[in-house]
Amino acid sequence: MHKYRTHTCSEITKKNTGETIKLSGWIHRKRDHGNLLFFDLRDHFGLTQCVIENSNKFFKIAEKIKPESVVCVSGLVVNRSKETINKNLFTGEIEIKVSSFEILSESNDLPMPVFGEQNYPEETRLKYRFLDLRRKEMHDNIILRSKVISYVRNKMISEGFLEFQTPILTASSPEGARDFLVPSRMHHGKFYALPQAPQQFKQMVMISGFDKYFQIAPCFRDEDGRADRSPGEHYQLDIEMSFVEQQDVFNAVEPIFYKLFTEFGKGKTVSKTPFKRIDYKTSMLKYGTDKPDLRNPIEIFDVTEVMKRDDCKLEIFKKVIEKGGVVRAIPAPNTSTKPRSFFDGYNNWAKEEGAKGLGYILFEKNKDKLIGKGPLGKFFSEQAINELAKICKIKESDAVFFSSDQVKEVERISGIVREKLGKELNLINSKKFEFCWIVDYPMYQYNEKEKKIDFSHNPFSMPQIDLNDFDKSDPLSIKAYQYDLVCNGHEISSGAIRNHLPDLMYKVFSKVGYSKDQVNKKFEGMIKALSYGAPPHGGMAPGIDRIVMLLADTDNIREITMFPMNQQAEDLLMGAPSRPDEHQLKELNIKVLEKKK
Repeated sequence: MHKYRTHTCSEITKKNTGETIKLSGWIHRKRDHGNLLFFDLRDHFGLTQCVIENSNKFFKIAEKIKPESVVCVSGLVVNRSKETINKNLFTGEIEIKVSSFEILSESNDLPMPVFGEQNYPEETRLKYRFLDLRRKEMHDNIILRSKVISYVRNKMISEGFLEFQTPILTASSPEGARDFLVPSRMHHGKFYALPQAPQQFKQMVMISGFDKYFQIAPCFRDEDGRADRSPGEHYQLDIEMSFVEQQDVFNAVEPIFYKLFTEFGKGKTVSKTPFKRIDYKTSMLKYGTDKPDLRNPIEIFDVTEVMKRDDCKLEIFKKVIEKGGVVRAIPAPNTSTKPRSFFDGYNNWAKEEGAKGLGYILFEKNKDKLIGKGPLGKFFSEQAINELAKICKIKESDAVFFSSDQVKEVERISGIVREKLGKELNLINSKKFEFCWIVDYPMYQYNEKEKKIDFSHNPFSMPQIDLNDFDKSDPLSIKAYQYDLVCNGHEISSGAIRNHLPDLMYKVFSKVGYSKDQVNKKFEGMIKALSYGAPPHGGMAPGIDRIVMLLADTDNIREITMFPMNQQAEDLLMGAPSRPDEHQLKELNIKVLEKKK
């Protein structure tokens, strides 16, 4: 017989009745019935109930052993009585009558229990992550992550993509988030950077003559954590293809995502391919965001022209419009009968979010005519009310909120109002995965803080303009072949068709203040590679963490990451970051200065 086990804790059924078997695992929980001691034994695969009688010489040892100790037991498989069968457990029809009991490793008192799904403070969970990962929900999440990565890898290979590994120690990038820097021992005063993404390397793979590449790539960014973004590091499915246009990339990845989310989506419906395409400008207008949750049926409407009408007497809106602002309407279905406190609550909440406030109108029928009620209703004529209702697709019993300000601020506020209404009015279908592509991003944006033109997305993207027309065009009017894949309000991936023309690259960077010499210096390898014959190419990089987060139906990325950092970018388990000792600093020729208070 095997030293530790003949079976796992998930596979024994009535067909094994009468067999003597051996199991090893953790003591999950114990139940002392005086003459009998029951305990559930758990391993990676599942649970099996064991029972030991007080006449057994191992009874006292089993009685004292603490939960989460590791033991090896042997015994006879017997059927449970009909009234004690556990229908929720695969092994629930049998139990093991223990004949031998060996302690393999004793546990100390637990800082947090494994049995049960109590919500313990995140600090405790991360500090004792190895215990947290024993909990079924967490254990299943990590298994799901492994299966998703294996599934994706096999699909990519079956579609003709080759898997390559790109460098982890590389040069710092002047664009994007902050780099993590690594001091060089051999080159004093110089630093490597951990890659924010394999962007330049994967383009060089295409320039090197390979046709389709992928990699499950670790990426490192020194940025703050959020619920859907890990601080420090994340993994992405890095993809690049040669001789492609935007549609070719969509055609390549859409079937993979459809099959992936159908396979692991726990029965939820998945958007049929082709996924919906929404241009950036439309997305910002209709949803107030470039990562819309399309499960939410509410759409936002521009009603600036209605507010300009003579039969609309809202001077506060007219003044905003005169200063270049806009007015957007956010319908609230079937809310006209809600108490005033509902609407005042939204107005106060919006102010807390930085808005100037939210006006609103309630729509009702009176003698077959649609009328506007509420504080603003009296400022609109019957014709203006009908026009509003027509534009916003309003019906009787609906209400509509108004946000008025400069475009960017109105988009921000109307987007979060739409999101809040969708959740609070229970309009979101949680049994669906709704995908869409956001396309036609602007190449540039105006940086209000620095009072200059900046890139809005990826600087290596191909602009949607001919080289000869580039200098004649307003930079803020230029769109790029950039796209994001969005699912249920989360950005799953960014991507682009790349700029493979050196002359156009110089022009693109010149608009944000880079000279030709600066481009050559900052992107020496890329410019050099593009100068020796580069194919048109493009790709994308779906985030593995966010994909698994959606499939696991959790809102926090730390729930699907094996050993995550906390939001302060600290590894509480291993104690990172830590201070290097003086010998290490001396080798690197580095001195740590105390931070000025």
